Amino acid sequence: MARYTDDLALAHLLADTADAISVARFRALDLHVSAKPDLTPVSDADTAVEKALRATLARARPRDAVLGEEYGATPAAGTGRRRWIIDPIDGTKNYVRGVPVWATLIALVEGDEPVVGLVSAPALGRRWWAATGLGAYAGRHQSAATQIHVSGVSQLADASFCYSSLTGWEEVGRLDAMLDIMRHTWRSRAYGDFYGYMLLAEGAVDIMVEPELSLWDLAALVPIVTEAGGTFTDRAGRPGPGGGSAIATNGKLHSEIYARLGE
Repeated sequence: MARYTDDLALAHLLADTADAISVARFRALDLHVSAKPDLTPVSDADTAVEKALRATLARARPRDAVLGEEYGATPAAGTGRRRWIIDPIDGTKNYVRGVPVWATLIALVEGDEPVVGLVSAPALGRRWWAATGLGAYAGRHQSAATQIHVSGVSQLADASFCYSSLTGWEEVGRLDAMLDIMRHTWRSRAYGDFYGYMLLAEGAVDIMVEPELSLWDLAALVPIVTEAGGTFTDRAGRPGPGGGSAIATNGKLHSEIYARLGE
């Protein structure tokens, strides 16, 4: 049995729990939405999902640490370096407006390396997952899965370029570079949040970039993209989710995009 098979099975169980809660509250007339201190929205579904996943992890992996967007960090009971990272609803702004592009993100990190990643988007009827050495897959559930791979596109002129918004790139002084990339690629679309990275892993787009993100936004995405054959760094060129930004590509286009958008 591969090393992370049991952890991946647990991630699917967590996703099943999350889906049941989030789908039941999606487009609910009594959905409660408030603003966090950073003025981003949080719904009662966000908090309910995270509470449920924390409760399951406390029973199933009591020695592991947990980090979640809504309730912060719970230290490990043991001495290990394993940490589960949860974004209960990635795309809350979509969720509260009735847009079906949102997902629960679940990652297991050992030290600084994400080794399991799962993205569940029940309103799209879609789930993506990966674990180190096991490949990346997509489907409705684990028993109905297709292995996924990034594209082989090697020329920027043939590439489909994906991003979240232009405002953040303006704030970091790279708006002109973004617009130049958009002019020189075959197609550009703002598939934001998790979705652009999953399209990248499936080979449907070739590049996905974001200038500022939190660890819970990124950790689950990294193993899916890399196990699908892609490259995932921050704007400083460091691999993984720790840098607070993302340049993710099919690998063949990475150096060119990094040269334009890197720090």
